[in-house]
Amino acid sequence: MAHIVAEPCIKCKYTDCVAVCPVDCFHEGVNFLVIDPETCIDCGLCVSECPTDAIFTDEDLPDKWQEYVEINAKYAAEWPMIDEQKEPVPEADEYKDVDEKRELLDPEPFGG
Repeated sequence: MAHIVAEPCIKCKYTDCVAVCPVDCFHEGVNFLVIDPETCIDCGLCVSECPTDAIFTDEDLPDKWQEYVEINAKYAAEWPMIDEQKEPVPEADEYKDVDEKRELLDPEPFGG
């Protein structure tokens, strides 16, 4: 079992979760973070740190966000690992409470 970053993270990309991860399992896209399911040890430290409530265990992931299991696995293999806290994307506060942001997910890796 691994934790999953879901839709609320899109266009926010707060990295409070990254700062507490003991195994550096987060990977960074332009406007989204994902968790590598092969590296995640399921400690759960990241869940309470996320200001958008975007991180779930795979068993607690809402049905409407099931596609994020595959999204996390796919992009964890393509995007660079992030191991330190950074500033969120500039429009984070504007998008923090926006629903249905899937179409806004940028598939490009950070810095790519």
